[in-house]
Amino acid sequence: MRNFIIDTDTASDDAVALLMALRQPDIDVKAITVVAGNVPLPLAVQNALYTVELCGADAPVYAGCAKPLLRDLETAQDVHGRDGLGDIGLPLEGRTPAAGHAADALREVVNAHAGDITLVTLGPLTNVALALLREPELAGRVSHCWIMGGIGSGHGNVTPTAEFNIWVDPEAAKVVYESGMKMTMVGWDISWRYATFDAEQAAEIRRIGTPLAEFVIDIQATLTEFSMRENDLAGFDLPDPITMAAAIDPSIAQYRDYRVDVTTGEGLERGITVVDVLGVAKRAPQMRVATSANRAAFVDMLKRSVS
Repeated sequence: MRNFIIDTDTASDDAVALLMALRQPDIDVKAITVVAGNVPLPLAVQNALYTVELCGADAPVYAGCAKPLLRDLETAQDVHGRDGLGDIGLPLEGRTPAAGHAADALREVVNAHAGDITLVTLGPLTNVALALLREPELAGRVSHCWIMGGIGSGHGNVTPTAEFNIWVDPEAAKVVYESGMKMTMVGWDISWRYATFDAEQAAEIRRIGTPLAEFVIDIQATLTEFSMRENDLAGFDLPDPITMAAAIDPSIAQYRDYRVDVTTGEGLERGITVVDVLGVAKRAPQMRVATSANRAAFVDMLKRSVS
């Protein structure tokens, strides 16, 4: 068994990523830590709890930071729906998370499984940064951290040059990127290139016919409309699930080692992941960056997860 911690701002693509990990027979999800991002924290917590329940799993869910380290929260509810799961009427109230703060749970689980724990981050990096600020040595005890965030190459989805997760809390991202952890960044460019589903491709998943297959497609209702209208995609894309797929099976993607810095300014200078492709800054790479992915392998894993 492999030990995972998943940090999430649970909306429609996060829920699919959670499902993939929870349904993987050789993965033990030791904790799900929740951060505000796509939706406010209480909604993100309920969405995580609902997804765990739907999967018949028992992974503990911890509520964490309700806002970025130094900024006001800006959500993506126009992208994922007011409830984060497509506004399709799911019963997303009344469940109770585990006691304690997510940043403390992160520290406890990492220390309990030092050197044998994979951290997968699907939202803003506030919880992870807080844990590292409290205990910097934690970075050396995580076997690997997979980050859905930033852009390896190309354009952004919240500004022309920034991806949402990094943009929401760039100060937290800077802490994590400079922490010394072994890290892989799976940027939004990997998602729109290799994890976009048009209507027929979505219908193919839904025709598997299980409640989980219907769930992962139905909750993309709002995202589909937004992605086609605003991002010029053929349908919805799944950045968190393709990141999770790479964490589960690293051979799904290809990688290069780069120096990656995070900008913390305002306007167009906010939340950019500056990838030094040519090494012109003469600084040692600290980040592995996904450069391409095997779509067929990703889709096959997704299908197995809901079958």
